[in-house]
Amino acid sequence: MTDIADAASRLDLDALRLRLLERDEGKVNESIPELANADPGVCGIALALRDGQVLSSEDTDVEYSIQSAVKPFVYALALADDADRVHDAVGIEPTGEAFDAIRLESGSGRAPNPMVNAGALLTASFVRGSSIEERAQRILDGLGLFAGQDLRIDDSVVESEQKHGDRNHALAHLMRSEGTLQIPVDDAVAGYARSCSVLVTTKQLAVMGATLAFGGVNPMTGRRAVSEDIARDVMSVMATCGVYDGSGTWFRRVGVPAKSSVSGAIVLSAPQLLGAAVHSPPLDPQGTSARGAVGAEVLSDELDLHVLSTSRS
Repeated sequence: MTDIADAASRLDLDALRLRLLERDEGKVNESIPELANADPGVCGIALALRDGQVLSSEDTDVEYSIQSAVKPFVYALALADDADRVHDAVGIEPTGEAFDAIRLESGSGRAPNPMVNAGALLTASFVRGSSIEERAQRILDGLGLFAGQDLRIDDSVVESEQKHGDRNHALAHLMRSEGTLQIPVDDAVAGYARSCSVLVTTKQLAVMGATLAFGGVNPMTGRRAVSEDIARDVMSVMATCGVYDGSGTWFRRVGVPAKSSVSGAIVLSAPQLLGAAVHSPPLDPQGTSARGAVGAEVLSDELDLHVLSTSRS
């Protein structure tokens, strides 16, 4: 075992979970009924290591919709399928604004980055496929490669996402008017809704983060999901944009590329060290799991994960 695996095996993740459950900050997202009905008492932590081992606390087999934590992986698949088109239409700069802000790059009409909804709508539309169904299947199969297991879509979440997705429709219409979105608005929103509605567990999400951390190769299956260059590029954007307008604070405190989600999940990719995921539904004002952010900071400190750490040998 490597040093990081030894250190991880000594962590008492259930004890950390209990510490996090003592905190009562945050509020469960209510944008769709399926999120509003989430149990605020759920809290799970998982680590996925290079040797394929997954360390976990209680609550890590609870299923939930992946929501915005899907964005790095859809971005990766879009880069694999049509990188030039993605680079032309989607920027990579942080915005300092909310994830669903009705905003495009000034002058260019491009989406600001793939971690906000505008960019995710585009990247989901650029994944290979001539129809909603083909693109959705490509995304589902690709996410399965990252997770090392077959995944499924929650149709009730899809229906709610589309019914309550007014801001996504507005973004799609805006990008359509600028010429960056080249499929019908309803198709773009439907495709993105399906990607957000994929069900995962915290264990699976940790493995997905590890697949990026280890250069696109799933440490459980040994199968390659994306190229090493794509994994590097995706983690770079996660580092600068993955926690929206809280990304600067996140990187100073945690220092690990990550993506937050309104379902309360956070996926982390510590390059060449491990993947991790923390899930607890109550969110802070930036839309990040309140307990999850604290848990990620503890993991970073305990395992010396900060990518700019000068103390690691």
